[in-house]
Amino acid sequence: MTFPAVPLLTPTLRKLERRAPLDDDDRRAFLDLPVRYQAVDPNIYLVREGDRPDRSCLLISGFAIRHKMTETGERQVLSFHVAGDFCDLEGALLNVADHNLQTLTHCELAFIPRSAVRDLILSHPRIGIAMWIDTLIDSSIFREWVVNVGRRDGRARIAHLLCEFARRMEVAGLADAAGYELPLTQEQIADATGLTAVHVNRVLKTLTSEGLIRRTRRVVSIPNWAGLRRVAGFNETYLHFDQVAGHPGVQPGFNSAPVMPLQGRNQSF
Repeated sequence: MTFPAVPLLTPTLRKLERRAPLDDDDRRAFLDLPVRYQAVDPNIYLVREGDRPDRSCLLISGFAIRHKMTETGERQVLSFHVAGDFCDLEGALLNVADHNLQTLTHCELAFIPRSAVRDLILSHPRIGIAMWIDTLIDSSIFREWVVNVGRRDGRARIAHLLCEFARRMEVAGLADAAGYELPLTQEQIADATGLTAVHVNRVLKTLTSEGLIRRTRRVVSIPNWAGLRRVAGFNETYLHFDQVAGHPGVQPGFNSAPVMPLQGRNQSF
């Protein structure tokens, strides 16, 4: 389904503008990219390991995950993606996909041909630098996740995941001062933290009883940010908010203001 590209690409363009200084020619070239719009149900594979992708994928709305499967069918979630993310930029440069990309919720997507992304990078180096920085930040997040799963205990792993989601959602404009929506089941949290769903349930109850988090269906609020951050050992340097103009010193304020639940999500923990 074709769709006017400008409204679909504008949020991602704003994100790229915070990665590198773009001029008007860069902006026009990005907004002129050929785009195919598609609305996709939850749990749909966008890319499977071993595929030879001919397109890249922009997430307009909803949530998606990258993951890998073991030989015995166990899943390890590698990252979460939110609206505005170029969640499969690798598809423009790598010939074979080495992981899976799957929708977590109902998503709106913009697919861009691989050749168009390559041509844009070569003809507009500032956009290429912005995309490069974006992938470097993804790599930084992957490194932190290795530490999280490999060296933190279960309580700290889940606290760290909740802290990261809070900050990323806040910078993306998807959280308010009181909290954010976490569209994950306990099984999905388990897959992201290398724990069992039973262990996740126990840790969430403990964090709630300690007054570190509050859960109301899909909405998570953090009444004690300093306490949750301390439990997680959370240092947001790896998110590189210094690369996001206007946000280098933003401090989350999850203590006041009414929660404004986001619309269109269908999973909760």
